Amino acid sequence: MAAPGPGAGAASGGAGAGSGPGAGTSGGPGGRLPSRVLELVFSYLELSELRSCALVCKHWYRCLHGDENSEVWRSLCARSLAEEALRTDILCNLPSYKAKVRAFQHAFSTNDCSRNVYIKKNGFTLHRNPIAQSTDGARTKIGFSEGRHAWEVWWEGPLGTVAVIGIATKRAPMQCQGYVALLGSDDQSWGWNLVDNNLLHNGEVNGSFPQCNNAPKYQIPHPDKCTCVNNTCINTLLLTNL
Repeated sequence: MAAPGPGAGAASGGAGAGSGPGAGTSGGPGGRLPSRVLELVFSYLELSELRSCALVCKHWYRCLHGDENSEVWRSLCARSLAEEALRTDILCNLPSYKAKVRAFQHAFSTNDCSRNVYIKKNGFTLHRNPIAQSTDGARTKIGFSEGRHAWEVWWEGPLGTVAVIGIATKRAPMQCQGYVALLGSDDQSWGWNLVDNNLLHNGEVNGSFPQCNNAPKYQIPHPDKCTCVNNTCINTLLLTNL
């Protein structure tokens, strides 16, 4: 199964003078350096450092964000993204190096998933090891505290006993014993059971989807995809339960 991250950019971070990106005008002697020189220097920095640099002055901000295919973003792409990730349809279809870096920030987190889940090097595809009597999940690297967000989930292969997609906070568990609807089992997550068409939260069924009389079982061909839209304030974007 693969879940591409949303197209939204990573949240701004770092420190700098002023109250917003590029609030200053000169940045001291560094602000007078030619754009080409700055670009060469920036091409050695990591994403968190580039965020801080963008806050120094308008000149630095324009240098970083004026060209999304500059050497800065090309170099960062080459250093931080595996070849397997760059070859995926998800990233190949994005128009710039900067867009690829931003999208990869929303891939699955290898540090925030069940021990029975294996996330491929491309970052967007996960597999569950065939462990009996176990329900397992994975979250993405970046969550949100507000706003409306949409993402696609591509599910390949049979759904299995329990198949749930949805959203969860960082406090929601990633693994439990037995075959249960892990997503929606407590007040820290919301889930859509693809097998029974149930919407779940806090261990209870809160309606059904699609909302129609005698809705058929949701059967996903091989492969198929569905789009989820979230308008709830949450800490973590996506958790998948297999």
